Amino acid sequence: MTGVSASTAGGAHAGGVRGASRGTPAVRQAGVWNIANILTMIRLLLVPGFVALLLADGGYDPAWRALAWAAFAVAMITDVFDGHLARTYNLVTDFGKIADPIADKAIMGAALICLSWLGELPWWVTAVILGRELGITVLRFWVIRFGVIPASRGGKLKTLAQGTAAGMYVLALTGPLATLRFWVMAVAVVLTVATGLDYVRQAVVLRRAGLAAERAARREAAAGAEGTVGEVGPAVPTATASEALVATAASAAGPAERTGEAPPPAGERAGQAAREKSQDAAGARQGGGETRR
Repeated sequence: MTGVSASTAGGAHAGGVRGASRGTPAVRQAGVWNIANILTMIRLLLVPGFVALLLADGGYDPAWRALAWAAFAVAMITDVFDGHLARTYNLVTDFGKIADPIADKAIMGAALICLSWLGELPWWVTAVILGRELGITVLRFWVIRFGVIPASRGGKLKTLAQGTAAGMYVLALTGPLATLRFWVMAVAVVLTVATGLDYVRQAVVLRRAGLAAERAARREAAAGAEGTVGEVGPAVPTATASEALVATAASAAGPAERTGEAPPPAGERAGQAAREKSQDAAGARQGGGETRR
């Protein structure tokens, strides 16, 4: 029994049909426990076993070295298959994105450090290879917000050369094979340096392009904001409340007040009105006398 009611199942089925009708298919997220991640975890677990086998009995027993080579070979093979399975069957997870590069660097770093500690590989070779890997990791974080630099053919050849050379050094080879492994390692070192420099160049170019795109976007945003302000029009200054009261009082006042002259007192205005009235009465009497004559 699944513990899901029929109504819930029916609703889910109906929802799935409605989603399909809208043309938005559901995306199934891969779980952590998939074959790709299991291979990655096996590779991580092989690291301590590989170190123990390589250093067993002082690190010079051919039988233990052969077993260590077998563990190293299995780890390198799983590195090829886990990435292929994850991409092919959509098994990419956040755990795999973090654990896969850690497992790669762990097995290779363990091999190089142990070989240098045993005196079979110069320390500067180990420093160059591990320094390059650490630097590339830092560069990835430096440009991650601008994009991802895809793996190049040179990077894949570098990985193959490193794995082959390290595996040949793990085996207790003598004679011409011992000479051959030296040249294989030399090729691996050259590819390590060349691909590292190319990665730096691509990272710088990607960062510059990203910064230029951000500056262009900011300029476009500023230009759009200015255009919006221009469409609305310039701001028209408005009178304050005190200015409006002054204007209203000035319009209600007489001409003398508007011209700035002080109005006459109330008594003077009354005397002037009486004089005008007497003048009008005298004029009327004078007009009447002239008519009688």
